Amino acid sequence: MPRGLRCDVAGEIYHALNRGNGRNTVFHKEEDYEAFERVMVLGLAKFEVELFCYQWMPNHWHMLLQPNVDDEMGRFLGWVTKTHTARYHAHYQTTGEGHLYQGRFKSFPIEGDSHFLTCARYVERNALTANLVERAEAWRWGSLSNWCGGDSKIELSTWPFRRSAKWVERANLALTAKEIKQFKKSIERGCPFGSDDWVKRIAKKYKLESTLRPIGRPKKLT
Repeated sequence: MPRGLRCDVAGEIYHALNRGNGRNTVFHKEEDYEAFERVMVLGLAKFEVELFCYQWMPNHWHMLLQPNVDDEMGRFLGWVTKTHTARYHAHYQTTGEGHLYQGRFKSFPIEGDSHFLTCARYVERNALTANLVERAEAWRWGSLSNWCGGDSKIELSTWPFRRSAKWVERANLALTAKEIKQFKKSIERGCPFGSDDWVKRIAKKYKLESTLRPIGRPKKLT
């Protein structure tokens, strides 16, 4: 099947994610997360991207980022994925036993307003949603722990919006059913995440109109 269109334009904000092949575990132990963190540090120094927030889970990861050069997000995440995969196979002696990741990373543009904050909450409370911790900031492998002074080597970029004084408490609040539905739609289809007018404008500007249509064959006319 042909690859879907993907936007990767300097100055836009994106949510990107990838999963283990077959949703298999990617990070088995603390040392695996530490190894991935080292790869990320090298990648952030090598490529011109801003990393706003992230969460690394046992079988997938999320990131909110902004390329400073066209197509730089793809170069950055492509390098991170390939480097991580090579080091994983070398460590576990699994070279030739199949793919580590399900394929290319997925991504979609995010409107730089309250929708950015919604995405940030989704990402930074991912481990809490999965019941891996009792508080969102307790997950060591996420940007909220990093922002709260956790033991992380990742240097976060300044957000396009100031975090509120009560951001930690806000991040610990569950998203609404409507927010989750809209977010999952963007993950599944790659469609822009934002207000209706903004979504239509961005989809047209970057030729992403196909991501706004339902997946599957159109219904036959009767």
